[in-house]
Amino acid sequence: MMFWDQPVLGIETSCDETAAAVVVGRQVLSNVIASQVDIHAKWGGVIPEVAARQHVESILPVIQEALTQARIVRPAAISVTDRPGLVGALSVGVSAAKALAKVWGIPMVGVHHLEGHLLSPWGDPDLRQEIDFPLLSLIVSGGHTELVMSGQPGEYQHLGGTIDDAAGEAFDKGARLLGLGYPGGKAIQNAAESGDPKRYDLPRALPDDPHNFSFSGLKTAVLRLVQIHGSNLNINDAAASLQAAIVDVLVKKTVATAELFNLKTVCLVGGVSANKPLRTQLDAECIRRGISLFVPPFDLCTDNAAMIALAGSFRINRGETTSFDVEPKPNAPLPGMIEAR
Repeated sequence: MMFWDQPVLGIETSCDETAAAVVVGRQVLSNVIASQVDIHAKWGGVIPEVAARQHVESILPVIQEALTQARIVRPAAISVTDRPGLVGALSVGVSAAKALAKVWGIPMVGVHHLEGHLLSPWGDPDLRQEIDFPLLSLIVSGGHTELVMSGQPGEYQHLGGTIDDAAGEAFDKGARLLGLGYPGGKAIQNAAESGDPKRYDLPRALPDDPHNFSFSGLKTAVLRLVQIHGSNLNINDAAASLQAAIVDVLVKKTVATAELFNLKTVCLVGGVSANKPLRTQLDAECIRRGISLFVPPFDLCTDNAAMIALAGSFRINRGETTSFDVEPKPNAPLPGMIEAR
């Protein structure tokens, strides 16, 4: 069994979501999120100082709500995101976890935010088959676009990733250029539903590299569209063309890497995995190649505490805990990362 069979409280405050959840094994008993999207929308992106202050206000009510929904008075352990992320935001969650673990006399484990995403497919209540190793995971979010191979649970090998901007950042900045608001992923998807994805020819970078991505040129191309066409630009067609350029590259490189390493299991995780065309097209390509695809439900795609609780449950089940002198880190490699062969 990969996960501990006792209640684990997860706490996530790495960016702009204050979240708490309770899991037992891989069963999610509660998953509460206090979003700051409306607060940061006026600036078109996350303001770190504002995010930290909001976490301070929300953390205890969110934790209490997660415990109440799970009908748990005191968990058996606490899992908290301690890396990577905004240091001020991380500090709120880590401080709360330390205080509660000391008061309750229970162990605490600090986990890597990306390992939470990597383990999020196991939280799917509709999961009907085993997720077999080795597997390839595409982590795609506002800050990350990575291809990671797992030979076994807890062992990770970085195969490739973005050399500049992440796919989620391309969605956000593209939406801002098109006047569609924040967060960009959902805004682009909504506008694209009535658009023509072939209307504007946008670039697909690094076509001969099966593992690595680049989205900075795509953002520049959207800016030029806006500058050239001005008020004559069809916003829906531009959104559809932008979304197609991002999704096309993500799908092609993921299946190419899976085939190159003869991997028959693929997981799609991270905030951008909530994008419906990405899920649909990657699923179709995996079916064509006899590859099993696993994607977490929408509430486990974006930043949430259930995935952090799962990562903590996994680590505690391996006998790991974290001392109370741990400090949050803005950057850190995945635990168990091995060099690419």
